[in-house]
Amino acid sequence: MNTVTPPANCRWRCVCAYDGTAFAGWQSQAGGQAIQDVIEARLGTILKAPTRIHGSGRTDAGVHALGQVFHFDAGWRHGAEKLLAAFRIGLPPSIQIKNIRAARADFHARFDATGKRYTYRIFLGDPDPFTRPYCWAVFRPLDVAAMRAAADALRGRHDFRAFTALNGPEREDTVRDLRRLDVLQRGRTIRITAEANGFLYKMVRSLAGVLESVGEGKLPATQVRAILHSKTRTAIVQTAPAQGLFLEKVFY
Repeated sequence: MNTVTPPANCRWRCVCAYDGTAFAGWQSQAGGQAIQDVIEARLGTILKAPTRIHGSGRTDAGVHALGQVFHFDAGWRHGAEKLLAAFRIGLPPSIQIKNIRAARADFHARFDATGKRYTYRIFLGDPDPFTRPYCWAVFRPLDVAAMRAAADALRGRHDFRAFTALNGPEREDTVRDLRRLDVLQRGRTIRITAEANGFLYKMVRSLAGVLESVGEGKLPATQVRAILHSKTRTAIVQTAPAQGLFLEKVFY
């Protein structure tokens, strides 16, 4: 079987997973403590040249990913499998490059994305040490039926200005198509799944925070629609802790 050798300057599309607990988020930071910094450092060693990567979007400090996508340009003639193997040798166990493939020359991990899916995990009670870093531990009963009713009010195409943590005048369109917002309980774990054409800064954590407030009885499900239509962020919308959030998939 003949293997096609990539051209000297090739664009590579990668999918990675990471445990965000010890990192300052995805985006490069001055202190080099971001996931992007670690991947770029390893890539620089492999290619023997500084190489910039471009992600599908940012995740905050403490947020995890199962399917973050990024791309970069590099001259690598040894094929995707050897590039993947080289990544596996030098990255910390908290970061995994799941797959690599050559992409079309104009592919862009961020601008070509048509949607993303996030999941948020709530655990009822005291989680064990292997669960605690990846959930929001809530020590009160939650009314899942009320949470689902609130989710119904949020689903669809709306202006989600009330559910973003952006400060000052908005610099981007705050209308999003929230195609999916499900609340599923299995045992002591409640999983919130949100899928949209895009998300605002801390939007998923804000949605999870409001749904938790409804489940706890602090906020009537009927009031959620009024919060949405107010287009104003107030203290009534709490931001759920970062460790329960996972970027699950990016759609193209």
